[in-house]
Amino acid sequence: MSVFGEVRLEVNRCIRTISTSRDAVEVVASLRTLAGYLEEFDRAHYTMVLKVLVGGLHADWRQRLTSAEHTELWGAFFLQGPPDQALLVIMDCIGTIGQSSGQDKMVDILELYLQNGRVGALLWSRCQGPGSPDSPQLRETLLGRMVSLPDLMANRLYPHNRPLFLSAQYYSLLAQEFKFALDKTCKALKDGQDCSLRFVAQLLGKTCVQGHSEHLFKDLVPHLSASTRSDMVWQRVCWRLMEDIPDRWMESVVTGLVQVVTGPAALARILGNLVVKNKKSQFVLTHKLLLLQYKYETCVLRTLLGYLAQDRERRPLLIQVLRALCQAWSSSSSVRHTPVEQQLYLSRALLLCVSLLSEAELQELRAELMQCMLGGMQCHLDSNVVRIRRIGMVVGECLSSRLNTQEARLKFEYEQDEETKELVSMMDPFPPEDAVLTDSDDELTPYDMSDDREMTKSAPPRYIRDCLEGLIFSEDPTRVELSLQAAEGLVRKNPSAAREVSVELTKVLLHLEDKYSTPSFLALRQAAMVALAVVDSIPVAEYLTTEFYSVNYSLRQRMDILEVLALSAQELSKPIAEQGRPSLPPSAAVTLVDPQSVPSNWRQVVEQRIQSKTRRFGKSGAPAPVTATPNRYASVAGFFFFPLLQSYDRPQVTFDLLGSDHLVLGRLVHTLGLLMHLAVNAPVATQMGRSLLDFVPGGSGVLFSVCAVFLSMPGQCLLAELSDHLLETRAWLADVAEGDADADCRTLAMQALVLLDKSLRTQLEPSALDLKS
Repeated sequence: MSVFGEVRLEVNRCIRTISTSRDAVEVVASLRTLAGYLEEFDRAHYTMVLKVLVGGLHADWRQRLTSAEHTELWGAFFLQGPPDQALLVIMDCIGTIGQSSGQDKMVDILELYLQNGRVGALLWSRCQGPGSPDSPQLRETLLGRMVSLPDLMANRLYPHNRPLFLSAQYYSLLAQEFKFALDKTCKALKDGQDCSLRFVAQLLGKTCVQGHSEHLFKDLVPHLSASTRSDMVWQRVCWRLMEDIPDRWMESVVTGLVQVVTGPAALARILGNLVVKNKKSQFVLTHKLLLLQYKYETCVLRTLLGYLAQDRERRPLLIQVLRALCQAWSSSSSVRHTPVEQQLYLSRALLLCVSLLSEAELQELRAELMQCMLGGMQCHLDSNVVRIRRIGMVVGECLSSRLNTQEARLKFEYEQDEETKELVSMMDPFPPEDAVLTDSDDELTPYDMSDDREMTKSAPPRYIRDCLEGLIFSEDPTRVELSLQAAEGLVRKNPSAAREVSVELTKVLLHLEDKYSTPSFLALRQAAMVALAVVDSIPVAEYLTTEFYSVNYSLRQRMDILEVLALSAQELSKPIAEQGRPSLPPSAAVTLVDPQSVPSNWRQVVEQRIQSKTRRFGKSGAPAPVTATPNRYASVAGFFFFPLLQSYDRPQVTFDLLGSDHLVLGRLVHTLGLLMHLAVNAPVATQMGRSLLDFVPGGSGVLFSVCAVFLSMPGQCLLAELSDHLLETRAWLADVAEGDADADCRTLAMQALVLLDKSLRTQLEPSALDLKS
């Protein structure tokens, strides 16, 4: 029997033992035997052995292994055999096993696999020889696992992912493994060994097309640039690497490389003449990055155009680009239909191209450039956008100067700014390439930091749920302040999202304490609660009115509830603007009371408003009635009003409206009157008026509420719905007007009688109701 046959039989025996035996000693002996054959059975049995080991994750014998034995006899198999097979088995196992200690063990193995340089070994194994004999399906599977490893691990381990599997760390590690494989390839080529870069090129392209070129190139490109500076073998390796990238991924690689590389010389050393050989890269570099996109910085344009100008084989492409830029810049349609930013981008590229022309090329293209200058200036100067006209002037001056038209050099008067200065600088010579700063810090020009401001560690929340979490969980004063400042705007900006958390956020705001002495704390808190009550009126109003009579609230919080209800009701009562017509002023504008002001202020406001509505001078006709307009408050007024009338006479543990807490009672009555007044012309106004007249605990606040009823309800409704209440209320008002000890109450009672008289005058004869006091 051959040696290969003996190895196969021994391996199969060991596998059967590991799969079926419950004797730990026997299993350990089989593992040691397999470890001795590891280099010999290689690809023929390696995957099968790994799958058997994975199948024994929960076997009793594995639990009896010591830590050292586990590393030597179990983990070592995944770190010493063919790296591609090991990676596929590890990833497949993690993808199929649920959250368990077995999954944790496989994740540990994957972490060791990455930390021990096994990815670099995988890449180098694929570089050796003329090419890998694997099937395309296996290669695509392996590429997919390697490129998507951070996404796959995030999906399986969320929310307990590990740092090494995050995108930034993983692709930085992948860049290091690229360096290792390319270094080994260069050394092998110098030793006369054949190598293939096809798999490495495919991995590079697939990584870039999935959007990870920034992390990858940040570490890889500086190494390539430095290695190709004086080593022709390295240059040949880089050129072949780029040529082997499939066309479907070429754009992502070239675009990412141009943005990271430090200059045209470095780009030329890495790309070589790829732009001449590969049509896809030529389209990207000479057309798409210059004419179709305009987001790149000037340094990218300098690198790209400098690369085209550096080699005689690439220089015809520079002339081709210049002609395309001239055509686009001088097109009236392009000027009219492209953004100003794109016009500025085209102008930068055009001037950079002209600055790179030799004298012979300049003379050859003189007529085309003159036509471009004159036609393009005309198109830009005809624009009604100041910036476009200014761009036309600057480019015209620069082209005129470059063409040496001494007899007709153009000069315009325009305002100098950073934009015009940058355009003029496009005509300056390119800076020395590959310049590396080695000066000491003392020789560098200090940067002006006089206007710098300290950056905050916290950023304003962008979503309403982030705002809610910041107010609930954060102990950072800055984050709490930013959340409170952003709350109102976020609620009004996205009402649908606000409705999902309206009651919860209202609760948090109502209980929020000013622990960090936040500026304008009370105003910000109140504005946010008002916005919530406006956006999601019924749930928020139901919550606030219920909490008003709940226990364990301070008088300040109860006053806050009343203020929020009044302010939100006033905002909701504003007329809804009709489409195509300006909105009318509110039919009943109400000035809210300052919560810190004394009671005389609001009494004065109410008295002035009542007097303004009851004066009668001369014999002119009655004023035109106020036109009723639709508003959002009418349909929800009952949810603001009626719950506040409940439980007022039931003393709570710490809250007695009719006793020691009479101040809150006064504010409650005033708020009820305000809510009644804002409901003028609403269908529920009659029912609100009847309920409010039944609520007569006494005092000037009640008189204000009675005035609000007479102001808000039409006369016919007063007669039809409240006739029984009117007689009783009239008698009470007369008693108050005659004998109350409070002069303010006597005045308000008189005003209420006058309003009642005015409201009923149109319904009854003046002699039908005697209002003499």
